[in-house]
Amino acid sequence: MMKAHNLHKMTCHLAAKMYNDADLVWDDLNIGTEVSLERDSDNPHDPYAVGVIFEKDGEKYLIGYLPKGENQEIADMLDMGWGCCYRTVISSKNPYVHPEQQIHITISIRKNENAK
Repeated sequence: MMKAHNLHKMTCHLAAKMYNDADLVWDDLNIGTEVSLERDSDNPHDPYAVGVIFEKDGEKYLIGYLPKGENQEIADMLDMGWGCCYRTVISSKNPYVHPEQQIHITISIRKNENAK
């Protein structure tokens, strides 16, 4: 019997893409590109803000945020130090739609390889 390596958590668009660094690294953001989640607890617009980060050549680029209203559980997990349990990848990219819908990500929960 084959066992899953990741458990699907959510798929969503990137909020605030147009106000951040996504356009600077647009050509590097391909379907399947791994990105990371980073808590932004000082964000004045959302107390549960979670930034989506792309790293290239040792530099971090904030490419957007998890949508407000869909981020509290993940924000809480990040606050508790459980960020390593998430695998986040670009799942779609379309430059011809509204900026808030141009990039979608999929977040999965990684399998604990130490579990039996």
